[in-house]
Amino acid sequence: MGTSLGVIMDPIQSISFTKDSTLAILLAAQAQGFDLFYMEQRDLYIDNSGPKAQLRPLKVFNDPDKWFELGDSRDAALEEMNVLIMRKDPPFDSEFIYSTYILEAAERRGSLVVNKPQSLRDCNEKVFATEFPQCVPPLLVSRDQERLKGFLAEHQDVVYKPLDGMGGTSIFRVKEGDQNLNVILETVTQYGTETIMAQKFMPQISQGDKRILVVDGEIIPFCLARIPTGSDFRGNLAAGGRGVVQPLSERDLWIAQQIAPTLKERGLIFVGLDVIGDYLTEINVTSPTCIREIDNAEDTKIGERFIKAISARLDQKGH
Repeated sequence: MGTSLGVIMDPIQSISFTKDSTLAILLAAQAQGFDLFYMEQRDLYIDNSGPKAQLRPLKVFNDPDKWFELGDSRDAALEEMNVLIMRKDPPFDSEFIYSTYILEAAERRGSLVVNKPQSLRDCNEKVFATEFPQCVPPLLVSRDQERLKGFLAEHQDVVYKPLDGMGGTSIFRVKEGDQNLNVILETVTQYGTETIMAQKFMPQISQGDKRILVVDGEIIPFCLARIPTGSDFRGNLAAGGRGVVQPLSERDLWIAQQIAPTLKERGLIFVGLDVIGDYLTEINVTSPTCIREIDNAEDTKIGERFIKAISARLDQKGH
């Protein structure tokens, strides 16, 4: 039996063949001889003997009509997997946290878990960016509506967004004097019960919300600029933005260099940085995307780089 890789992901039958980064990773792993196994979040559990899952052997194909094939399911100890890749999309909710507990138990028993479960919990994708104040725009993390209103009064044009979302959902751009301000803040903070982030709006979004990928501290030299279309200010592809692959600017590279060593130290082997203009806006650690778009344009072989980084980590562990 070869090296085993278990993936925890959203339902594989529902993914986008042309865009899904998890599929790119799995294709690269299979090409390098890994035995693949498939799980969804609901398949993870712990009993008296330790962390387990109901898993199924998986084969993947670079074929838009048939990109996967699953074998018969069986229950197995998670430490049977040399590598476990957590690729469940946000929202980052209680169920996601419970999954990291189970994966952390597998990690203690010898499995390499990517990204590291503790870091998935510790590094909220919005708040983690505040650890790099030299890289971020003016921002505020709070649930106090008067404080959030004061931030708008100071900066005149801001974005309010929840801390646990993805794909541009529930993001509001608000200008000073907007008569909907109270209802927007009530909605996004759930009447002051949920902490959110406010950021100064950056008009450079018209040139794209750039996704920069970092693989085990190595910065991929091309990014995907997600450019808003129509009247929507959001560049997210899920919100209708169009993607343009382009080289990193000097500032993009500088930002990534500020962050990359910390990512490697924390066991965050595959991460997506979001940069608008000259500023870092988010650090995506749960299930970063855009591998296939960048690979198709520049033949960067990001999936292969990711699997090579995993293989190097396994060698260090003596697998």
